[in-house]
Amino acid sequence: MALSVGIFIFDDIEVLDLGGPFEVFSVACRVKARLEPGSPPPFKVFTVGQTTEMIHARGSLLVTPQFSFTTHPAIDLLIIPGGVVTAELEKQPVIRWIGEAATQATVVASVCTGSFLLAKAGLLDGKRTTTHWSDIEEMRSMFPNVQVDDNVRWVEQGNLITSAGISAGIDMSLHLVSRCESEALAVATARQMDYDWQRKTP
Repeated sequence: MALSVGIFIFDDIEVLDLGGPFEVFSVACRVKARLEPGSPPPFKVFTVGQTTEMIHARGSLLVTPQFSFTTHPAIDLLIIPGGVVTAELEKQPVIRWIGEAATQATVVASVCTGSFLLAKAGLLDGKRTTTHWSDIEEMRSMFPNVQVDDNVRWVEQGNLITSAGISAGIDMSLHLVSRCESEALAVATARQMDYDWQRKTP
């Protein structure tokens, strides 16, 4: 059965924080279908917003969530992208949903400043994490109970994975393809994307 990959989207989301992981899991499905004709798709990727109203990503890109907090299917792999998260940090329904969705997911991951939202939901207390290099000191200040690492592409803590800024979300997502499906599929996916996969881990 395909793993359902739910990506949270919101106003001022960083475009590549969404597009990078979405592309990785989507391409992985196409690559597997080519390599193993007739095999079931390994992933089903979709977006979730607080509502299904159109959101304004950074750079004025308009994106419509496929599902809302109340209509989305079960999520196996929850991804929280970053961007300008200031407003989202103050929305109790958003923080509550992230906490609830995380308890039901098998794997929880963030890209860039999405780690602030995980921290706000209490998911990173006492754990190692990372975020965009320019936001590391702010995260240390806002969440003193979280150990924030720098100079890493991603940090893996069991079923919780956080990545550094923007393009690092692609590296982390390829790692998740390797972890959830196979390294061979991750390598083939990176090749199909013409992407130099940086596998550097802590």
